Amino acid sequence: MAYSEVVAERVRKTLRRRKGITERKMFGGLSFLLNGNMCCGVLDKNIVLRLGEQGAEKALEERHITEMDFTGTPLSSMVYLRPAGYKTDEELKRWLGRAVRFTRTLPAK
Repeated sequence: MAYSEVVAERVRKTLRRRKGITERKMFGGLSFLLNGNMCCGVLDKNIVLRLGEQGAEKALEERHITEMDFTGTPLSSMVYLRPAGYKTDEELKRWLGRAVRFTRTLPAK
């Protein structure tokens, strides 16, 4: 599966001022790492968010969020944010901020 370069550029723009962000092609998409840990990514036009188990469970109660089931089995700490959930830059910033806050709790690699 590929990723949307348009969506990836929006994510880049939103994360541009954050220190420790790098990019890596993973899972057939593009991942953004924070201090070596996957934080978020783009797969097709969906944004992958790493929120931790509790954060992902809470996010699933919100609109435009679905389980990340890339392998056929849902990943408990990650979710997909569908395009309708990041129409505005403010929505995108809010969701990416949640992923950044969780990923900062992890030890750097």
